[in-house]
Amino acid sequence: MGQGYLKIAAQTASGALPVEGAQVVIADHSGRTLYTLTTDSSGQTESVSLCAPDRSTTMQPGGEAYSTYNVTVSKDGFVTETVIGAEVLDTIHQTQPVYLNAHFEGGGDAETIVVADNALKQESPQMQQSGPRLSPRVLNDVIIPAAITVHMGDPNDAGAKNITVRFPDYVKNVVASEIYATWPQASLEANTYAIISLALNRVYTEWYRSRRYNFDITNSTRYDQYFKEGQTIPDNISQIVDRIYNQYIRRVGYKEPLFSSYCNGTTATCSGMSQWGSVTLANSGYSAVNILKNYYGNNIEIARTDKVSGVLSSYPGYPLSQGSVSAQVSRMQTYLNRIATNFPAIGKVSEDGKYSAATAAAVREFQGIFGLPQTGVIDQATWNKISYIYVAVTKLAELDSEGQRIGVGVSPPTVVLRRGASGADVVQLQFLLNAIGTYYPSIPPIAEDGAFGANTADAVRAFQRRFGLSADGIVGPATWKKLYAVYKSLGLGTGGGGGVPPYPGTLLSRGSTGNDVRTLQTYINKLAETSPTVPKIGVDGIFGPKTEAAVTAAQKLLGLDPDGIAGPATWGAVVK
Repeated sequence: MGQGYLKIAAQTASGALPVEGAQVVIADHSGRTLYTLTTDSSGQTESVSLCAPDRSTTMQPGGEAYSTYNVTVSKDGFVTETVIGAEVLDTIHQTQPVYLNAHFEGGGDAETIVVADNALKQESPQMQQSGPRLSPRVLNDVIIPAAITVHMGDPNDAGAKNITVRFPDYVKNVVASEIYATWPQASLEANTYAIISLALNRVYTEWYRSRRYNFDITNSTRYDQYFKEGQTIPDNISQIVDRIYNQYIRRVGYKEPLFSSYCNGTTATCSGMSQWGSVTLANSGYSAVNILKNYYGNNIEIARTDKVSGVLSSYPGYPLSQGSVSAQVSRMQTYLNRIATNFPAIGKVSEDGKYSAATAAAVREFQGIFGLPQTGVIDQATWNKISYIYVAVTKLAELDSEGQRIGVGVSPPTVVLRRGASGADVVQLQFLLNAIGTYYPSIPPIAEDGAFGANTADAVRAFQRRFGLSADGIVGPATWKKLYAVYKSLGLGTGGGGGVPPYPGTLLSRGSTGNDVRTLQTYINKLAETSPTVPKIGVDGIFGPKTEAAVTAAQKLLGLDPDGIAGPATWGAVVK
């Protein structure tokens, strides 16, 4: 018998807010309590030891591999969450994320997630496809999505729910759900590259979206790859993904990510990579790249893209450490200080561009909270993680402030909205759906453009399903009432904007004129006083090329889509 290690991370708002002071109970399957713990200011418990089968059982097909335990997390104001089947592997440190939903009147008091077995322990058929042969359209470039929407079933299973999750978190989940963290490093990396590449191929070819599905990928191994709700994340897998999530396999001379099909190699075989075979090759001394070439041919390469949707800047190409002095250090200090507002254990530092001992200490604390080696050095994995978490926490802040600015009042509207509607009421609807969707990942993010199209209808139906309404995609009195009830339960605030100019209700772009443009220019200049990447502009009420460039720079800084157009999200982030 071996021993593994488990830490619980209680979070809300898609991981952007820790839940401090939550009670955590870890029990075995007989219901016997093994540990009672309390989360700290970072929403985490201490790491505890639990029995697991010996590591050797994970090295051959058919082994027992891991033990499972039940985890219950509760706190006043939140729905109690129980995870049945948290996995523990011998010698491996793992984190069980638990996403708590705010309790609202009329909602349930408890929710349960039952974690399915690892794909290697299942007998269901695995991916047999050779990959997509025809696709109606592809994106212009390979871009890492900020988030990916997973359909929890076969493509045509209309009853299966969708879950939207940040892309690196998706990859970590799939790797942990498909293979064992005890495998050799080269095997873990080879499988991670294949998983990233397959997912990016689905996004790049818009394989499902172009066929009018409202998701990017499924969790069915008949079609795609395995994603498990409630999956425990091993620290070593988390660290690999944080380092390489923007790297993928492609054929030499081609742009698109390879549809890197794979299977376990025992109960299922395919023309792609054998997962168990990758272990044998790694133990024989093969590197990750050579394992991939063994299965996909010598004409492949590992490509990297710095085009990461929602992430503000790419890694400079070298680590930042104590003694470094640069604009990149200043940027990381700014990000860390904003993250520290939500995770106070990190501590705030001077934003002077000098990598001091205090900055190194803040980096070490950040690394500890988010499962990275605590080196105090900002390497690529740490840079990537800081950027992602910064975007998450700043967008959460924008939801709060923006809700006040667009006039979410005390009483819901009386208008009935359906597909084809447009205008300010639709913007308000889209804002509410995005705000609530930050806490409930089954509700997909949508553009706040005032047009009630297919994506908005899908989000409405997802909200209605999540909160027990008839999922007809029409926003009538019952749906408006529930939207407001859930929104208020999250503590996001309603009412006026405290003297801050409200969003004018129309998009501002090149060619716009008037007082609203003048207001935007004034606040852009305030932002420029503390952010050198944002240029100062004339306050003349004319939205010309310089204003457009300044808006684009502000959007990049604030983690928004840099399109140079001031809609509700940009206005809410800048005008505050």
